[in-house]
Amino acid sequence: MGIRSILSKPFASYVVKQQKKWASNPQSTQQKVFYELVSKAKNTVFGKDHDFDNIKSYEDFKKRVPIRDYEQLKPYVEQLLEGKEDVLWPGKPAYFAKTSGTTSGTKYIPITKDSVPNHINSARDALLCYVHETGNSKFLDGKLIFLSGSPVLTQTAGINTGRLSGIVNHHVPGYLRTNQMPSYETNCMEDWEAKVDKIVEETKDKNMSLISGIPPWVQMYFDKLVSDKGKPIKDVFPEFSLFVYGGVNFEPYKAKLFDTIGKKIDSIETYPASEGFIAYQDSQTAEGLLLLLNSGIFFEFIPADEYFNENPTRLSIDQVEVGVNYALIINSNAGLWGYSIGDTVKFVSKDPYRLIVSGRIKHFISAFGEHVIGEEVEKAMKMTVESHPETDLVEFTVAPQVTPESGLPRHEWYIEFNNPPKDLVKFSTDLNSNLQKLNTYYDDLITGNVLTGLHIYSLKKNSFIDYMKSIGKLGGQNKVPRLSNDRKIADQLINYTIS
Repeated sequence: MGIRSILSKPFASYVVKQQKKWASNPQSTQQKVFYELVSKAKNTVFGKDHDFDNIKSYEDFKKRVPIRDYEQLKPYVEQLLEGKEDVLWPGKPAYFAKTSGTTSGTKYIPITKDSVPNHINSARDALLCYVHETGNSKFLDGKLIFLSGSPVLTQTAGINTGRLSGIVNHHVPGYLRTNQMPSYETNCMEDWEAKVDKIVEETKDKNMSLISGIPPWVQMYFDKLVSDKGKPIKDVFPEFSLFVYGGVNFEPYKAKLFDTIGKKIDSIETYPASEGFIAYQDSQTAEGLLLLLNSGIFFEFIPADEYFNENPTRLSIDQVEVGVNYALIINSNAGLWGYSIGDTVKFVSKDPYRLIVSGRIKHFISAFGEHVIGEEVEKAMKMTVESHPETDLVEFTVAPQVTPESGLPRHEWYIEFNNPPKDLVKFSTDLNSNLQKLNTYYDDLITGNVLTGLHIYSLKKNSFIDYMKSIGKLGGQNKVPRLSNDRKIADQLINYTIS
């Protein structure tokens, strides 16, 4: 056993002990974070504009600070882009995390010196929770890989700017640098396909023990490895024992990924965002991800069905309920205030507070009032695949068809199969039935003959890869939305259908 794995165990014990302290006192932990944030930001431009001096309670805060998305926060970000200080948080940001918005074009999310530990320590602590619970630390002695965007940073108003994964790459602890893969030069490559080919070359004969990344891009890496070596991943990397992922629901990719690996291995789900590291899987046996209440973020929650109301209900952690779909709002030491990151979450436990990511606020279909969400289409697909076990799914997305050439309007599912179901008509019928069971509004529209049953378009091999390449978003942290309320994606994917 190497020095890393030996030393990780007492450190893991300490981290978990501290974690249990704040997790067992959620309300007081969040109150402390709240008052520290307001106090420290009261002399900023934002703090003065919103009368932080007179905020004595969460109720005061809600009266003064409205819910905002990036577009509404943009005037303050633009002041930062002009080089001004003390705008959203004292001083200047340490970084801008550059990300693409659906309506805002390029977004510049501030990351401050105070918020950097949230991103770095949370990723570390997710691994240490695993070490503490399982006793498995041997993976720390092997080679580690994170399939991420380029770590090359540019300057924006004198501030280092890049993708979040690239920024985080600069903060990998020194004791892990020596076994981190791929090489820095390869990581800097922008062409994703060429980059993955190079990563395969650099890693195929190494002792890889931990692999991390967004599942569809890890699958692409695995497929190239299997093609090159002619054997399953478990034989390419005999010591590979831990898969760390985030960014998308793992379920639609799970069967194919483990089939490619050739054996079941442990996995850790994380919930990082450019705006903050929100939660991570702290246990291999408990459902959901532990909400990080002690990491510089004060959380608010809006019932998802109220989100677009003029005055939606805003709740603190002690007011949420298990099983309710909430829009996630953050206030943080990165200088984000009343900020909607666009995700919806659902609590599965309150002792401690664990949640699942249920979808995106703007990723839904409600062309006829059905309000189908990501969690529902993913669960319907999972149920259907389980009843058609020969089916091997690669990727899918869903869109409404309001004006079909004939017949009633419908939902259209664009699906790339690695191995299609034996009976696609039966698969389609079952999928439609499962979605009706999960969404009563959709069921009412089907039974009331407002909508006809869903239609499946089978796509050619690599259709989603080719589509992402065509829009310049192949690889890294980019992913295809599970569903849309318009046909922007669908009208492109129709070109990849199997005739």
